[in-house]
Amino acid sequence: MTTTAAGLWLKDPLAIYTGDGTDAGGGIVVDGAEIVELVPPGGVPSSPHAEVFDASRHVITPGLVNTHHHFYQTLTRAWTPVVSAELFPWLKGLYGVWAGLTPRDLELATTVALAELLLSGCTTAADHHYLFPSGLEEGIDVQVDVVRRLGMRATLTRGSMSLGERDGGLPPQQTVQDADTILADSERLVSAYHDRRDGAFVQIALAPCSPFSVTTEVMRDTAALAKSLDVRLHTHLAETLDEEDFCRERFGLRTVDYLESVGWLSDRTWLAHGIHFDDDEIARLGAAGAAVSHCATSNMRLASGIARAVELEEAGVPVGLGVDGSASNDGSNMIQEVRQALYLQRLRYGAARVTPERALGWATAGSAAALGRTDIGVLSPGRQADLAMFTLDELRFSGSHDPLAALLLCGADRADRVMVGGRWRVTDGQLVDLDVPQLIAHHSESARRLLARAA
Repeated sequence: MTTTAAGLWLKDPLAIYTGDGTDAGGGIVVDGAEIVELVPPGGVPSSPHAEVFDASRHVITPGLVNTHHHFYQTLTRAWTPVVSAELFPWLKGLYGVWAGLTPRDLELATTVALAELLLSGCTTAADHHYLFPSGLEEGIDVQVDVVRRLGMRATLTRGSMSLGERDGGLPPQQTVQDADTILADSERLVSAYHDRRDGAFVQIALAPCSPFSVTTEVMRDTAALAKSLDVRLHTHLAETLDEEDFCRERFGLRTVDYLESVGWLSDRTWLAHGIHFDDDEIARLGAAGAAVSHCATSNMRLASGIARAVELEEAGVPVGLGVDGSASNDGSNMIQEVRQALYLQRLRYGAARVTPERALGWATAGSAAALGRTDIGVLSPGRQADLAMFTLDELRFSGSHDPLAALLLCGADRADRVMVGGRWRVTDGQLVDLDVPQLIAHHSESARRLLARAA
């Protein structure tokens, strides 16, 4: 179903979080792909609307925005050999499996990740794909096709690994590429797919994987290319103390010093994890306008630490949320990620400083800012009509009093309706135009074959 040219009024929601403090208790009017009006409590729209949807059972939020993922990892969830491993041994155990990825594997893995995200209220996702073994050189092209088919928005990052085991890096040699190949394909993808307009469904960013898997030259040359092409930069940074030790030993620098040395300390950059920053580094990141994707579940799963999200935000760092890869989460559920971030950050800062509204802000406006987008993340006139609608009819919500807080505190895990650019992509808790049982069957078989190839 699409909204009509004359508009759709989502009337009188049970609760609404707009993201900018506006009280839109009377609902929202959508016309085409955009929000055209917020209706005050008890009010009626001044905008024309041919359709009315009774939202009195629904809590409405902006579409959630996921700032860090590895879609391909949905094929290696809960893999026994690394269930209790921390980051470096976890990676070493999995690299050999991932080296066997095929285009069909990636297509299925991407479809599963995006489907899960949509069902959890997510409308925009950033993926960090850095594996291009033989036969998977056009991996990002595969992902573009899936994104377009499912009707979501995505920032697809052309990742890279160039520092293999032979040269002192972590990944095996069959998973790395040379610098010329990386840079040429990066430029090709930006030219082919990057849409700079408001309402873009596909954007491309450049994303060398990490200091321990990419050479200094590739980091520096990628930053220069991103500047010349005017696209964003993404990488893992300060995720673990092992990484900090690696940077000190190899470069003689802490992680943020290294970031600055290769031309990455800027407002073009958003960083995955960002756990182990000291006070000075937080201030420098804030002054530069670099953003951080907080991945609470993955950080707990791999015992990496707790990001200093509140201090980062208060220093001027845009803070977003990411579910991270489905081999370190092991799911792609964005509303659950908001809950995890709420609780993990309360352990560091206390309950009063980390409210449900603050956590939702990280998942919406904060995440949009991390991706450099001003057209999503807030429900306001002129923004894209990206929104999630949750019901509180399940047993887990019985007895709850604050509908917005109940989404997180009572553990919502599935949206009832999700709209992207004025089009319903989830209705009555079901994905539009996707055979989920068939997808599960094909994806599960692909996962089995991937492990069999690695055996």
